[in-house]
Amino acid sequence: MKEQLASIRSAALAAFAQAADAAQLDALRVQYLGKKGELTAVLKQMGKLSAEERPAMGQLANEVRAALETALEERSRALEAQALEQRLKDEALDVTIPGKPHLTGHRHPMYIALDEIKEIFIGMGFTVLDGPEVELAKLNFDRLNADEGHPSRDWSDTFYFDTDSRVMLRSQTSPMQVRAMDSMPLPIRIIAPGRVYRKDEVDATHSPMFHQVEGMVI
Repeated sequence: MKEQLASIRSAALAAFAQAADAAQLDALRVQYLGKKGELTAVLKQMGKLSAEERPAMGQLANEVRAALETALEERSRALEAQALEQRLKDEALDVTIPGKPHLTGHRHPMYIALDEIKEIFIGMGFTVLDGPEVELAKLNFDRLNADEGHPSRDWSDTFYFDTDSRVMLRSQTSPMQVRAMDSMPLPIRIIAPGRVYRKDEVDATHSPMFHQVEGMVI
């Protein structure tokens, strides 16, 4: 039995050292240390030994098992380190490779035109005002002399938020004229570009949302 244990130890240590990957190493673990492994098969013969032989053989068997388990763990760590090193090599980023250019696209023609209009009026001394698109009917209609019977106030023409027709999507940028007169001292030179909304059917010249620019000089 002593020779068997020595042979198993030598063969197992050599096999563990040659294992190429974790799967192969695990197969060797089962071969030598599994329930039906070679070392287990030898240990099952301990009952055939005399009482005088068992302590020495038992100690030797434990030493062999400990040596194999230690070698198995060390080889497992080594294979993990090798796998990690290889993965890092495979996934290495070469910072010297030119990057792909980021395509940012182009500005919309609408905003190009609006910016050109603004530049023209700013050059003439006008102030550009920007106002809310959700507006009060008081500013969009009442204070612009569009009374309750005016056709532009009809539900079929205007987007309202409430049944009282008090809050709406502005149908024109004209409310900015009222806001300017309420808040700015004379003389007033303003333009008010922006989106406006009306219940128009979509066709080649109409849309429920479009842009408008209007000016005022006082």
